[in-house]
Amino acid sequence: MENKDLFSTAAKRQAPLADRMRPHTLDGFVGQEHIVGPGRLLRRAILTDSLWSSIFFGPPGTGKTTLANIIAETTGANFVRMNAVSSGVRELREVIDRAAENLKLYGRPTYLLLDECHRWSKSQSDALLPALENGTIRFIGSTTENPMVSMTSAIVSRCRVFQFYPLTAENIRTAIDRALSDKENGFGDRNVVLDPDAYETLIALSNGDCRNALNALELAVLTTGPDETGAIRITKAIAAESGQRKVVQFDDQAFYDMLSAFCKSLRGGDSDAALAWFSRLVYAGCDPRIIARRLIAHASEDVGLANPQAMVQAVAAAQAVELVGLPEARLSLSQAIIFICESPKSDSVAAAMGAAARDAETGGVFEPVPVHLRDTHYSGAARVGAGAGYKYPHDYPAHWVDQQYMPTELVGRRYYEPSDQGQEAKIRENHIRRDQLRNPK
Repeated sequence: MENKDLFSTAAKRQAPLADRMRPHTLDGFVGQEHIVGPGRLLRRAILTDSLWSSIFFGPPGTGKTTLANIIAETTGANFVRMNAVSSGVRELREVIDRAAENLKLYGRPTYLLLDECHRWSKSQSDALLPALENGTIRFIGSTTENPMVSMTSAIVSRCRVFQFYPLTAENIRTAIDRALSDKENGFGDRNVVLDPDAYETLIALSNGDCRNALNALELAVLTTGPDETGAIRITKAIAAESGQRKVVQFDDQAFYDMLSAFCKSLRGGDSDAALAWFSRLVYAGCDPRIIARRLIAHASEDVGLANPQAMVQAVAAAQAVELVGLPEARLSLSQAIIFICESPKSDSVAAAMGAAARDAETGGVFEPVPVHLRDTHYSGAARVGAGAGYKYPHDYPAHWVDQQYMPTELVGRRYYEPSDQGQEAKIRENHIRRDQLRNPK
C-alpha cells in the first residue's frame, strides 16, 4: 500500500500543471458562476446528491471534466469514465451491469462520465437509454459541440443540459495566482515573479481556456533560469513565446454561430462588428470563399437596388479571392464588407423574389402566355397570331407604354415594392408616375 501511494504521488508530480491544479471541491472551482455559484441549481443538486443525468456543453478548458470529478468526490458515488471515441457497446454494457449490481447490493449509484459524448453512435445511445430511464446510471456527458445538434434526441431529452462559457480574464488570473502560490501542486516553492504584462499576455493567449494558460505558465517557469537574485522572472516576451498561437474554438456550431453574427452585422450596417467577425473567421481558418459568397448574397438580399454598386464590390472581392488569395484578398473583402455595411439597406429584391417563387411553386394552373408576348422569331409566327397587338416601348414617350406583361392569372399581383432608400428612391418615384399614367384621375 505504501508503494502504491509513493508511486501515485510521484505520478501526480509528473502530471502537467493544469492536471495537478484541478480543484477537488466546489469552493475551489473557478468560473461558471451562472450554474455553480451560490444558490444556483447545479450547485444545489450536487450538494444534496440529487443530480441526475446531465450534459456539460462548452469550449475546452472551461471546467467540464473538473466539475464531473468534483461531483464524483462530493457525492461519494461510483464514478466511471469512458470516451465515446474508444469505447463500444460491449464496454458500456459491462459498466451498466456493474452499476446495477452496486445499486442492488450496496445502494450506491454510479456516475458515467462520457467525454466527447457527441461522437457516440445511435447503437451506443440506444444501449444506454434503459439504464438512464430506470436510474441504474447517472449520465454526465461532456462535449464541445451543441448537443441539440450533435447528439440523438432520445439521450438529450433525458438529460439536463448545462452550458459552460469561456472563462473570464479574472477567472484565468485566479487560476494563475493559485498555481504560483500552491507549494504542493504548483510553483509556490519557487520564487516565480510574473511581470504585469506577462499576466495579460497569458490571459489573452488562453482565450478563456484555463488549461492553455497553465500550460503556458508551466513551460515559461520550467524553461527560465533564476536571475542573480534567485527569482524566476517571467516577462511578456517569455510568456508570449511559451503560449501557443491563440486558439479559437471552431467546431461546426461555433463556425455557424460566428458566420451568423457576421451576416447579421452586415445586415445591421455595423462595419466594425462585421470586420471583427470576419477577422475571427479567417483567423480560425475559414475558407475566404465562404465569406465572399455571403457578401454576394447580402449585396442583393440586404442592399439590392438601394445601392447597386454593392453587388459590383462583392463580386470584385470574390474575384480577388480567386486571383490573389490570402492574405492580400483580405483587403478586397474588407472593402466590400465596409461598402455593404455603409450602404443604404433595402430587402425589396429578396421580398420580390420570395413572393414570385411562392406563386410559381404553389399557384394554380398556368394560363397560356398572352398572345402579344409570344415569340415571333420563327417563320409562320404571324399566321398563328403570335405577337399580335404587342406595343414596342421605344415607340412611346419615355420609352414606356402600359400593357399587360404579367401572366394572365397573376394580373394585378405586385412583387417588387421599391423602398425609399438610396438609389431605389428614384425607382419608387418612377413607379408612382407609371401608376398615375395607368389610373389617371
